[in-house]
Amino acid sequence: MQIIVTGAAGFIGANLVQALNARGERDIVAVDNLTRSEKFRNLTDCEIADYVDKDEFLDLLGRGALGAPAVVFHQGACSDTMATDGRYMLANNYRFSLRLLDWCQAKSVPLVYASSGSVYGLGPQFKEERAHEKPLNVYGYSKFLFDQIVRRRLAKLSAPVIGLRYFNVYGPREAHKGRMASVAFHHINEFRADGKVRLFEGSHGYANGEQKRDFIHVDDVVAGNLHFWEKPKSGIYNLGTGRAQSFNEVALTVVNTLRTAQGKSALPLARAVTERLIEYIAFPEALRGKYQAYTQADLTLLRAAGFAAPMMNVEQGTAAYVRWMLGAA
Repeated sequence: MQIIVTGAAGFIGANLVQALNARGERDIVAVDNLTRSEKFRNLTDCEIADYVDKDEFLDLLGRGALGAPAVVFHQGACSDTMATDGRYMLANNYRFSLRLLDWCQAKSVPLVYASSGSVYGLGPQFKEERAHEKPLNVYGYSKFLFDQIVRRRLAKLSAPVIGLRYFNVYGPREAHKGRMASVAFHHINEFRADGKVRLFEGSHGYANGEQKRDFIHVDDVVAGNLHFWEKPKSGIYNLGTGRAQSFNEVALTVVNTLRTAQGKSALPLARAVTERLIEYIAFPEALRGKYQAYTQADLTLLRAAGFAAPMMNVEQGTAAYVRWMLGAA
């Protein structure tokens, strides 16, 4: 049974390939762009049947050179929310996705694709309805635009199409993302290098480090993808935990998990701040008007579609990630 994973050498794609391997799937066509070649490391412990460059993929697919897949997991995208080249973003995230959607529908192949919680902008509602969708950057707009095409086609699909709006994903295999890697990743590296982590001072009405996001571990994102492959129900769904937790909670979990690994005791937040293990820096002017200070996925539609699995909170997921990073060092 052939499976196609786009963005397979990336963060979520590589974790998905690994999870498919764990289920015994080996006939996987990995599609990606290795211009940044360091991403190859994400696949070195995975089994795939073939690798195809993104620029060749649609042509080979159209000519039938890749066979007929059982499903396409479309994880590939430019995910740099600070990128300003709108032409590239729309060509990569929107037009490419549209061509893949057309092919999947023509061949009656299920498509599970990555959308983004960034489509909601500043919120305050994070529910899969047009009235709440106000992206703040061209990345969010590229995802929003493709979602609208999918919505218009839902009533006349020849095969299932599922869009999953990821919230703040963190976990193993994201090092190649650089500045766009999760705050957990950066905090782990900061504390190991400098003995402290840095957070933004208060903004948007929140106290220092109390801005809140819906942080979701990549394992839970992968579980959501696999659920909709096994039990497809076409639509667009939020994929977060349904919990808004603060950046302070992420930072403190990193600090205390690393301290525990060093044989030291865990600390409450106030003491970690007093001992300068957590420091606050000025909120960047470049982010004003472009920053989601609060996100929390509404999971009503996700749960109604049958995805009932529990998801890790920040304390559970971040601690697991720290331990993985220590083992990978």
